[in-house]
Amino acid sequence: MNVLIVEDEALAYERLEKMLTDYDPGINVLYNIDTVKDAVAFMQSHRDNIDLVFLDIQLADGKSFEIFNKIDYPKPVIFTTAYDEYALQAFKLNSIDYLLKPIKYDELENALNKFKNLGNEPEPTPIIDKELISAILSQGGKRYKQRFLVKFGSRIQFKSCTEAACFYAEDKICYLVTKPGGKKYMIDHTLEELSNDLLDPQQFFRISRQHIINIDTIQEVKSFHNNRLELVLNIPYEDKLVVSRGRVTDFKNWLND
Repeated sequence: MNVLIVEDEALAYERLEKMLTDYDPGINVLYNIDTVKDAVAFMQSHRDNIDLVFLDIQLADGKSFEIFNKIDYPKPVIFTTAYDEYALQAFKLNSIDYLLKPIKYDELENALNKFKNLGNEPEPTPIIDKELISAILSQGGKRYKQRFLVKFGSRIQFKSCTEAACFYAEDKICYLVTKPGGKKYMIDHTLEELSNDLLDPQQFFRISRQHIINIDTIQEVKSFHNNRLELVLNIPYEDKLVVSRGRVTDFKNWLND
């Protein structure tokens, strides 16, 4: 089986590739693509060699749904994303399945088994519905994530986004820090997923590679060397929070919105 992975996060790609190999060592991953533009070109020119596509919904240059407005692609697709708003939309496109990140092995296994069973259907249904894609792309009012499952020792709890003072990454693990107490909880998302898809950009801003800040948590903004800014929060927080120099202008615009 020849598989194409369209995914703009290296760690997510590597994880999926390993799980595919665990499922079937004979699976051949043709390529990893991270943009709508490159996916269109590759899927069009290698159509006969691709058996199945794993397609992240949010790519570096837009929504992957846009691919099907640019080319006719009648083959099976499995959508993947960290943002479950698109679940129903993906199913309406008659995809084989929809996998929510971080992808679980048993869910991947079920999706691949479903794909294998397609060959037994006398008249497979169309895979992609362009009219529904157009409707999806024209929809406004994006709905952002409302709560997160968090790990607290051996227990699992949930925290609403209104409780999140900030998010930070350390040793490839992402944490949610709550207000007012400044407690931290491990979550199964990356900062890229949070800033690109899940969090309301009116409320949260990624100030650096390590931190995303809730505007309601900022108590004071101070000048810092090399034209950067230092933030003081209204919760207990040990680390120094500095806005990266390349993000200072956007940060000021965000505060002044």
